[in-house]
Amino acid sequence: MLRRLLLALARNDRVRGLIMAFPATRNVVERFVAGTTWQEAEPKVRQLIESGLKVTVDILGEDTASPADAERLADDYLGLLDRLAAEGLAGAAEVSVKPSAIGLALPADGPAVALAQARRIAAKAEAVGSTITLDMEGCQLTDATIELAEALRAEHPSVGCVLQAGLRRSQADCGRLDGPGSRIRLCKGAYDVPADLAYTARREVDLSYVRCLKALVRGEGLPLVATHDPVLIEIAQELASRAGRGLGDLEFQMLYGVRPEEQRRLASMGYSVRVYVPYGPDWYGYFMRRLAERPANVGFFLRSLVGRS
Repeated sequence: MLRRLLLALARNDRVRGLIMAFPATRNVVERFVAGTTWQEAEPKVRQLIESGLKVTVDILGEDTASPADAERLADDYLGLLDRLAAEGLAGAAEVSVKPSAIGLALPADGPAVALAQARRIAAKAEAVGSTITLDMEGCQLTDATIELAEALRAEHPSVGCVLQAGLRRSQADCGRLDGPGSRIRLCKGAYDVPADLAYTARREVDLSYVRCLKALVRGEGLPLVATHDPVLIEIAQELASRAGRGLGDLEFQMLYGVRPEEQRRLASMGYSVRVYVPYGPDWYGYFMRRLAERPANVGFFLRSLVGRS
């Protein structure tokens, strides 16, 4: 119930305005968001990379209302990739892009707008020695996001795509996307989805995650295991070992600010570990989904607001 409420609030403009305007909110937002500008985020990205971790950087933005908005955000990504290259970080850093932010959900020609902007970002990433991963959003964009990923891969094979184990369709989508050299980030999912399209019980989601993992480790691509769940991490390690995969044939991915000790532990074992680092002024939707994923964070948030954290 609390999860669904938080996801609903993530779409409420009035609540959005109240929370974003409240100064004490920043105390807890900084736990999950690296800053509102690249200048704030860059030292944190560099620190992660220097500690032996990799990163994927997301410029937060979900309110694209026009092709011009989509182009502006794509320009921001081009600038970010240039800065990563200039600062010697591109080899350990990629970028994550929300398709809706580059126009996919626009009512007129959304897929064409998103493909044009994604091509620009993917080409720049390839030129500087990096790559991109397409985030997965609400279920109404699943088909269009997969089609966007397939179109990009025809030109840039290293482009990654996210699949959400919470969706009933995802095991089949693993088979669809898991070709030679593919990169699939498997997460549980942080969006509110109708019960006929998604698993609702935690155990059902976990079992779906394991089924998808089995498909990916037996496939021809690189599984990107995006979870903080210690049980699922152990299962991923065991499944990969049984499939004959070495430490370099699996990548763990975790969110900025969540289980940093575990990130370092896995990296010390020889695994590739990539941290999802978001930044930007439009942090509200992302932040609310992090609270929904782990409602215990709500208490931390409320204590921060009243100055007791």
